[in-house]
Amino acid sequence: MSAPLELRQVTKVYGSGASEVRALNRVDLVVEGGELVAVMGPSGSGKSTLLTIAGTLEEATSGQVLVAGTDLSRMSRNDRARMRRRSIGYVFQDFNLLAGLTAAENVALPLELDGVGARAARATGLQMLEKLGLAARAGRYPDELSGGERQRVAIARAMVGDRPLLLADEPTGALDSVNGEAVMRVLRSACRAGVAGVMVTHDAQLASWADRVLFLRDGRMVDQTAPPAGPESLLAPETSA
Repeated sequence: MSAPLELRQVTKVYGSGASEVRALNRVDLVVEGGELVAVMGPSGSGKSTLLTIAGTLEEATSGQVLVAGTDLSRMSRNDRARMRRRSIGYVFQDFNLLAGLTAAENVALPLELDGVGARAARATGLQMLEKLGLAARAGRYPDELSGGERQRVAIARAMVGDRPLLLADEPTGALDSVNGEAVMRVLRSACRAGVAGVMVTHDAQLASWADRVLFLRDGRMVDQTAPPAGPESLLAPETSA
């Protein structure tokens, strides 16, 4: 069975000549189902570029990107969009919520676009909002929500449905520690259910929830390691009550 995500010698170059910037340089990465991988590195190291290429939002200059065994370079733009909708959940730093839809409608939208009936999509969306402590805010519009609430709605939208790959760019950046931990518990739960997760973060404490931590510098993967405290130890307080 193919891994949900595989990058083979992926390079991304912006500009040319004297203004050329090599955002990624021959990066290899395999993320298996059930695995949560954290990506760390200084600003400009290529973290977000790696995520946008993995999420089909940008194309690699060279190398191969495979999602569930399918080489993205062999797909049409429409087919890539369909794969993104069905197979990839993406949490953006700036949320990307639709202002004219309520929280529940934003979360249900990917399901409806994929042919799920409105009532069933809304019920599933409400369940995900409840997991993230937002059931009471389901009928609110994005401009009626705090930054942390909008972040959790964006995470609920990315995680709704049965997508095998979840990509998150600083998923707890707008959250306090309590809500940040709630989000990480949901991410870990999704990975335990078989989802492959990739999370960009600058926070070593959040990275400790991951199974592996990758380090990028100047577009190159310079190291990878297991975090000092594994996720099971962090989940212990929840199971010991």
